[in-house]
Amino acid sequence: MDETREPQYQNCVEIRDQFGLTPLGLMSNQTWRDDPRRLLFVMSRYKFVSKMLSGLGSVLEVGCADAFGTRIVLQEVDSVTAVDFDPVFVRDVNDRQDAKWPIECREHDILDGPVEGPFDASYSLDVIEHITPADEDRFVSHMAQSVSAEGVVIIGSPSLESQQHASPPSKAGHVNCKSGVEFKELMQRHFHNVFLFSMNDEVVHTGYAPMAHYLLTVSCQKKSNS
Repeated sequence: MDETREPQYQNCVEIRDQFGLTPLGLMSNQTWRDDPRRLLFVMSRYKFVSKMLSGLGSVLEVGCADAFGTRIVLQEVDSVTAVDFDPVFVRDVNDRQDAKWPIECREHDILDGPVEGPFDASYSLDVIEHITPADEDRFVSHMAQSVSAEGVVIIGSPSLESQQHASPPSKAGHVNCKSGVEFKELMQRHFHNVFLFSMNDEVVHTGYAPMAHYLLTVSCQKKSNS
């Protein structure tokens, strides 16, 4: 066995030898290869979700992709069910399951209907900008229907203003980026209370939304139409 020069790091070798090295997952692997710092930004969004939902029981993630960041949320809640409409990503998640961090992952298109619950909360990061404006209310409504009456819904998306600075790969598929005002108005159609946060790089704040690269809404007390 390799022996580290400082004994407090020997567990790194022991974990490698017992469990192997953890693969990143399909999307995170591509990000790490092409734009490493973006992985930090993505993880920061998951950190925000984890702290907003800390202490809750069952949580739903909609549009999980490779679910690499989902473990961060699982650190703060009892359980996470992750869904994605792409079977390639769902297989990737399930192929990398770790008994220490169990995540239920299955194929589901949220536009087809809510996920059976109810969950204490649901969240979705970097998905709604891929949903056409004609389908956006159905998307939000089905997320709301997946949680309890007291449930929380968190949605994150690149801002409309950010798109002039985005790279072609980043913009691919973005058909519905919104300003802060538009994003909040969408969520207010489905929830009584909506809180808008701005994000630049890995920093979340309550600053001027038109200068934000990324937007996050935290919504609760769903309306009867959702």
